[in-house]
Amino acid sequence: MRNKAKALVVVAGSLVIGAAAAGQAPGGRQGGPTADPSRVLTSPDIPGVVKGGTKVEFIRAGFNGTEGVIAMPDGGVLFTEQDADKVIRIDPAGNISTYLENTNRTIGLAYDPKGRLIGTQSRDPKVAALHPTRTVLADAFEGQPLVRPNDLVIDRKGGIYFTDPIPGANRFREPPPGRKPLLFYITPGGRLTKLTEAIEAPNGVQLSPDEKTLYATNGTHIVAFDVQPDGSVRNPRKFADSRGDGLAVDTAGRLYAAVAAGINVISPQGQILGTIPTPIGMQSAGFAGGDKRTLFAVGRGAAYKVAMIAEGIRSRAK
Repeated sequence: MRNKAKALVVVAGSLVIGAAAAGQAPGGRQGGPTADPSRVLTSPDIPGVVKGGTKVEFIRAGFNGTEGVIAMPDGGVLFTEQDADKVIRIDPAGNISTYLENTNRTIGLAYDPKGRLIGTQSRDPKVAALHPTRTVLADAFEGQPLVRPNDLVIDRKGGIYFTDPIPGANRFREPPPGRKPLLFYITPGGRLTKLTEAIEAPNGVQLSPDEKTLYATNGTHIVAFDVQPDGSVRNPRKFADSRGDGLAVDTAGRLYAAVAAGINVISPQGQILGTIPTPIGMQSAGFAGGDKRTLFAVGRGAAYKVAMIAEGIRSRAK
């Protein structure tokens, strides 16, 4: 009996470690209804990324939804308070304010090369410019409306990659019959093209620093594609065993995946280097600040920041 008990402990420990590596909290999502979002946590040492013992700083809780972290040109931060139809700004001094209202439940954000703030909108599904003027960029494909545009990333030419996830996920509108989850690209000329149906559960999307690789979450793992000169993608392959509600990237090509346990840091080779823990599950992360060495993360209505060794890409908002 004693040996059996020891064996059960070993198996249970293995399950906990495996769940943490995949971004899952043992026994379910980290930070349930009773979790304290202001609980103080510190990061483990991840060489070249973050110094061990660095505090995960709590900024504020109580937002009505939190997604879409990006850097502003002035060093500030934007993220979406999607269920309040707002975009929130944290300025370089740490002041929090409403930046935009009536945002049609925008989830993902990015700046294009023209300086326009682009958002993926999920109440009336579309991809649209939000600022300085409001313009619809895409709302239908082959005569069928989009379902629930979720995350996006914009290349240096102005092409927009975005995910349109699981049919039925939009509680505001029924998806077209037979509609599959899709990964789309809006060309710099404005044409909406379907990239692939190979991803059954798309969510976060990101480009490598050289923009030769596109990463997209596919449920429990992240897929990599080779980007072609026209913006299309080829050679889908499993990149990392990590979920990723939102994805960020640093100058060294490491991915940062927002997961239930915090932020998974993933090497350019797809290895999980460690997890920056948060009290509640995260939905989005991004580098910001004047030197882009602060990682901001949001999820479940709360916002955090971590001082980093790694540096975000200065020429890109996310």
